Amino acid sequence: MTYVIAQPCVDIKDRACVTECPVDCIYEGSRTLYINPAECVDCHACEPVCPVEAIFHEDDLPRHWAHYRSVNAEFFEAATPERDHRRDSPGDHPLVVALPPQSLCKKEISVFAVRKEETADADLWFPS
Repeated sequence: MTYVIAQPCVDIKDRACVTECPVDCIYEGSRTLYINPAECVDCHACEPVCPVEAIFHEDDLPRHWAHYRSVNAEFFEAATPERDHRRDSPGDHPLVVALPPQSLCKKEISVFAVRKEETADADLWFPS
């Protein structure tokens, strides 16, 4: 069993999952990230940190993104010896290359701005 990165990651590549993965099984393509199914230990560390909810357990993959299971696997089947040792890999799976540019919207909770003056006046014990 393994985890799969689906279409919401395309053109976003937040990389929070790369930092969280204890076995470094997440690799970067040109437009998206890929989980190597041979290296994934099914630890569940990557899924909750993804801000665009692009990571699914292979059994929980939504039907309309089910083909991403093979996209992730095929990306590594076509790997060169260089790609096995590098974090950044040039290129992507042909299905990802064929996709139109995706929007760059993350979940609202992960993106907000506060002016410096507002943070100085914030009362953390009694929020208004």
